[in-house]
Amino acid sequence: MGKTLFEKVWESHVIGTLSNGQTQLLIDTHLVHEVTSPQAFGMLRDLGLKVAYPHRTFATVDHIVPTDSQVEPFADPLAAAMIAELRKNAVEFGITYFDLSSGKQGIVHVVGPEQGITQPGTTIACGDSHTATHGAFGAIAFGIGTTQVRDILATQTMALGKMKVRRINVDGRLRPGVYAKDVILHIIRLLGANGGIGYAYEYGGSVFDAFTMEERMTVCNMSIEGGARCGYVNPDEKTFEYLKGRPYSPKGDDWEATVAKWRAAASDADAKYDDVVNIKAEDIPPTVTWGVSPDQAVAVTEKVPAVESGATPAAQVSIKEALEYMKLEGGAPIKGTKIDVAFIGSCTNGRLSDFREVAKFIKGRHVAKGVKAIVVPGSQIVAKLAENEGLDKVFNDAGFEWRGAGCSMCLAMNPDKLVGDQLCASSSNRNFKGRQGSPTGRTILMSPVMVAAAAITGSIADAREVFGMSA
Repeated sequence: MGKTLFEKVWESHVIGTLSNGQTQLLIDTHLVHEVTSPQAFGMLRDLGLKVAYPHRTFATVDHIVPTDSQVEPFADPLAAAMIAELRKNAVEFGITYFDLSSGKQGIVHVVGPEQGITQPGTTIACGDSHTATHGAFGAIAFGIGTTQVRDILATQTMALGKMKVRRINVDGRLRPGVYAKDVILHIIRLLGANGGIGYAYEYGGSVFDAFTMEERMTVCNMSIEGGARCGYVNPDEKTFEYLKGRPYSPKGDDWEATVAKWRAAASDADAKYDDVVNIKAEDIPPTVTWGVSPDQAVAVTEKVPAVESGATPAAQVSIKEALEYMKLEGGAPIKGTKIDVAFIGSCTNGRLSDFREVAKFIKGRHVAKGVKAIVVPGSQIVAKLAENEGLDKVFNDAGFEWRGAGCSMCLAMNPDKLVGDQLCASSSNRNFKGRQGSPTGRTILMSPVMVAAAAITGSIADAREVFGMSA
């Protein structure tokens, strides 16, 4: 019987079985940032330990770093202190650090792939929930907590229970105006925010075969929003072509031998899955969230659910709570909802292809009066490539602010925050209460092109209508 990629990678990384039944798993690559690592390094000092394999740990700053001005010293003393601490830890423990002055800094889940650190058939861990992003390359990648960050620094292993594997096939052809972000929002809407608990998601089908690596990253990034522990796509020629020539990719004679191993890591044709879900690409619409959980989503042409539409009393309570927080009327169209802020960026949609796609549609247009619109590259390299193509000028001419690299308004641990009950059209990954920096701020998730349409019209809009998209 064949095996899935998940089974192959898991079995080849088992160190042993612990008394509680969990597996002690070898972690090939450890990514750290300034927010979840200081305490872990502090624990190592308290225990008198070193980093076991420093060459396997890579660090950057992203969460708390400002994006309006990245000249030090920062106005926020906490940001200055956390970044100084990471810098100190990197030197003391001998780990590679992509600092602000390196030209390689950025969101950890953007930096890993663009440096060739993220590779097929490997295990990857990071103290950030969206580590599943790296699964786009056929890696098994987990978000972890601070104590697990400590464990990996000290032993290069972590304790974990094995997951089941759900195969999600998306076949057919996506309609105009439908993007990778819509695909994952649709999957989460269909299966639920808790539907993936206990699972690893394997994404496949003709849509994923056709997707670019950056589109695959967008989908894998939000696996955690669907409750899955990780999500991945089997490596293929696109994967290898993306990685070829990158700084940390194999070189010379090692390249072909390594690619052969990567290719062998893919799921076998006769692999067995614990569950299989089949989705028709034609059924996926441009999708936006309306509530306070990523699975509270509708097509942009649909109406917001009414309280009485909930199938159970608990569902009705959930709908009522979400409507009250979002200040939306049940049964009303989501299209036309006024926005205050538009945000394009994050580890979900802050890549070069995202900016190229939006720039195609906004030339000659302008952000609506009263809307604050910001664009935040996922890394310094993304920013430089975009600027070389003049994309920053396209955005600036259209009334968007072009910022420095960082997480920015995705989670607002930096100065980029909503104020009061502002409503934000966002290309990020979470619409939780208070997620974007204000305890009453409201978030509606959508694709970058849909964010652009909302920014230009001043309200939630169907990008297909705004930009004249046709088959």
